[in-house]
Amino acid sequence: MLHLRLIAPPDRTEAVVTAIEKTVGTTHLVVLHGAARVPHGDLVLCDVAREAADELLEELRALGLAEDGSIAVEDIDLSLSKRADAAEEEAPGEPADAVLWEHLSESTHEESTLSVTYVAFMIIATMIAACGVVLDNAVLIVGAMAVGPEFGPLAGVCTALVQRAPRLAARSLLALLIGFAAAIAVTTLFSLAMDALGQFDKGMLEDPRPNTSFIWQPDPFSFIVALLAGVAGILSLTSAKSGALVGVAISVTTVPAAANAAVALSYGDLGQMWGSAEQLLLNLGGIVVAGVLTLLAQKALWRIQRPPTHRRPNTTRTHKNTTT
Repeated sequence: MLHLRLIAPPDRTEAVVTAIEKTVGTTHLVVLHGAARVPHGDLVLCDVAREAADELLEELRALGLAEDGSIAVEDIDLSLSKRADAAEEEAPGEPADAVLWEHLSESTHEESTLSVTYVAFMIIATMIAACGVVLDNAVLIVGAMAVGPEFGPLAGVCTALVQRAPRLAARSLLALLIGFAAAIAVTTLFSLAMDALGQFDKGMLEDPRPNTSFIWQPDPFSFIVALLAGVAGILSLTSAKSGALVGVAISVTTVPAAANAAVALSYGDLGQMWGSAEQLLLNLGGIVVAGVLTLLAQKALWRIQRPPTHRRPNTTRTHKNTTT
């Protein structure tokens, strides 16, 4: 279940309450007239089944609450209520299959915004991966994959393409471009510094590396794994399964490929550098293709499971503080 906290301008409270009451899967409706001060308006509270939330949020946005009031959505970790159980049973579809497009757009907007913290994580992850490729250490490679924040902008690109949001697409692509460019540039300098300190040498890069040579030698499996990771990553975001997203992060070699390219560049090894760049682009492309197809499939399947026609008949209510 999700909890909605709404601030509605007084002239739209009636329409908001009507929208909630007519949406199958809602319960615990509370209306507090004049309770809101900034912005001024009526406070409306309700709980809604996850599978009914997207349709209701769309209608609330159409009423202008996002502009003239407020819409806040929270996950309910525990709800001991027969009414809540009945509302979830009443709502068609399964909660895990429901995509909250507003939530997805908001979360990918935050994750794909270029910031100092985002770039710092990209640089740190790539430097860790650089140590991993030089030492042929798979543990460091996995650690670097887990630290890398690049899936956020990738998910932003996928969401933007499906939702036709050019600003989100531009923001996400900018974060990817600058993030990887900064990470490769700094890691190249890091590699040169480590070489000067005697910690790296060209022989370590060119020696046989059975644990990490795949990073700069892309093959069909690279693209296949990227496709699978893209599907799993989007599913983890839309179903709020953060644990699954960690698994996605350590399954594709985006950050390690960037690190290998940086170290190879520092030693002038163009063969490994271009091979790593190809691996990087192959993984990024595969994730985006799979992510877009997954979102389109989810949208189509959800329309089949829950066509936008589930409404309750009109109900009688009072205009005082109410709970249903």
